[in-house]
Amino acid sequence: MNEALSGQTVELLQQLIRNQCVNDGSIASGHEVRNSDTLRAYLEGSGLDVQVFQPDGAPGRTSLVARIEGSDPTAPTLCLMGHTDVVPVTPQTWSRDPFGGELVNGEVWGRGAVDMLNLTASQAVAFKTLAKKGWRPRGTLVYLACADEEAGGLHGAGYVCKKHWDALRADYVLTENGGTVSAHGGTLNVVVHVGEKGVAWRRLRVKGTPGHGSTPYRADNALVKAAQIITRLADYRPAPYVDELWRGFVGSLDLDPGIKQALMDPVSVEESIDALPTALAKILWSNTHTTFSPNICHAGLKTNVIPNIADIEVDIRTVPGDTEDEVRRHLDKALGDLMEHVTIEKLFSKNASSSPTGTPLWDVLATVVDGHYPGAKLLPKLILGFTDAPYFREHGAVAYGFGLFSRAVTAEAMGSRVHGNDERVDVESLGLTTQAWLDTCELFLG
Repeated sequence: MNEALSGQTVELLQQLIRNQCVNDGSIASGHEVRNSDTLRAYLEGSGLDVQVFQPDGAPGRTSLVARIEGSDPTAPTLCLMGHTDVVPVTPQTWSRDPFGGELVNGEVWGRGAVDMLNLTASQAVAFKTLAKKGWRPRGTLVYLACADEEAGGLHGAGYVCKKHWDALRADYVLTENGGTVSAHGGTLNVVVHVGEKGVAWRRLRVKGTPGHGSTPYRADNALVKAAQIITRLADYRPAPYVDELWRGFVGSLDLDPGIKQALMDPVSVEESIDALPTALAKILWSNTHTTFSPNICHAGLKTNVIPNIADIEVDIRTVPGDTEDEVRRHLDKALGDLMEHVTIEKLFSKNASSSPTGTPLWDVLATVVDGHYPGAKLLPKLILGFTDAPYFREHGAVAYGFGLFSRAVTAEAMGSRVHGNDERVDVESLGLTTQAWLDTCELFLG
């Protein structure tokens, strides 16, 4: 591992964390210009053409694009894409300052250390390293540091892909968030996310009749109906989704062969998940089902006024094939007779998407991983959250979630740190990932 490059990645990651580009979903949040300015200053002096894009009506929501032009116009273009925003945090629940970017016992602490400023920083370091040495590849290399991913990417990658595709023109994309290493039966597996579930955020407005809080008997209370709706959504069980990607993932789990066989069968998968420990069952259930999580409810004007309106915001994540029409059918089935009291507002939608594994880039990633973890196999997997990859897939690009972590960053550790307390990443992982980008670019683009 190149310690000088690791040091650059650590320092750049620390500054990106300290810039506090917190995206709460509102147009006025994010302020990603702070991170794009930091990255632009870092890349200066490398002979690179750097562009910054900002959507109209979204001040400070800037995305940065840099390119190393290839010598062969017929060769593929590879984009390294990272986002620059982070989710909000509750400082009181952290052991350290979530925006301190502290280096403690070989780990960088802070919001975004895992999701995904570590990759954004390491990509920039690899990109600058290649540019400074005068690297002239056959294919073009693009670096995209984009705003707004944590709210769906409409003001970041979505905007750049829609309005400035000529600045990207990517055939292949590497973004968040694979790279965790696990062992099963003597074989090492390194996760590469080849697809992701869809998103269908909805606001359900529940109607009632206002009245005096002192006479609740037989009242048409919107909040009471909202409570019933929330319960039905929480209890709803759609049919399971089992495909070859799921079967391959189950095969990598350290479970009894009989349990694995049951998990691969649509008839027995739900019962098998129910019997597993909660931490694992949560992941497996979400991998095989469209899910409904009612997370916000607003109602009422005053303590003594029966509310006539209640708004429920539901985080819906869809399996492949569940279109918006199917989402509506799910809601009709889940709510039944209560649906007559509900109007539905679409907040944000992206269909599930995936990329094939039988590509030249997949083969290169396998070679790169083997160079750092000899004998390790790539494990294609569906990511449960959303990324900006679908914006590129809509343009026909192949997109993978990649990276390379140390054995200390297990899938369980990753899961607890993403959007969680005490988010942090070890320096060894930063060094591994930086080198993995360098190896991949040089092998793939020539």
